[in-house]
Amino acid sequence: MTTIRCSWANPANPRYLAYHDREWGVPCHDETTLFEMLNLEGAQAGLSWETILNKRDSYRAAFDGWDAGKIAAYGEDKVAELLANPGIVRNRLKVAAAISNARAYLAMREQGHTLDSYLWGFVGGQPIVNDFADGQRPARTELSDRISKDLGKRGFKFVGSTIIYAYMQGIGMVDDHDPRCFCRTNRNKR
Repeated sequence: MTTIRCSWANPANPRYLAYHDREWGVPCHDETTLFEMLNLEGAQAGLSWETILNKRDSYRAAFDGWDAGKIAAYGEDKVAELLANPGIVRNRLKVAAAISNARAYLAMREQGHTLDSYLWGFVGGQPIVNDFADGQRPARTELSDRISKDLGKRGFKFVGSTIIYAYMQGIGMVDDHDPRCFCRTNRNKR
């Protein structure tokens, strides 16, 4: 019996396959993971998600396990260290965005919001389940436009609407699995 997956799930890359099978489209409520994924989606801009996913462990090590308090305090020495790190995408704007995002996230927390409550509030706490044919997913939606605009006002960087829609898919706010994909009916909350 053949397991049917979304066509983009690369069977030659076990890490990518595991991401498809266990993370993409699964509702996530863990603050660290939500913060990590927001930054990784931004780092992915102009690249493939597979490239970023393959560097995920290096990103975690380089960015102190995505501890926003530590990242917000990064100075020029740490930025130089990051820009010399071959395990991550060494783009000055993307590194600066992670630092800005940490500061914006901490400001959000000071205002009494978590990423979890903020993001899931846009969908009433329930994922949007779409019925697009495989490969027919939109790059952005009206909702991703609204979230992108609001995050930008809050000081987040690399949060354009296309990035935010991919983020929404990755954290399970949107379930865009192919209707035939075995993950479509295999919902596990983390």
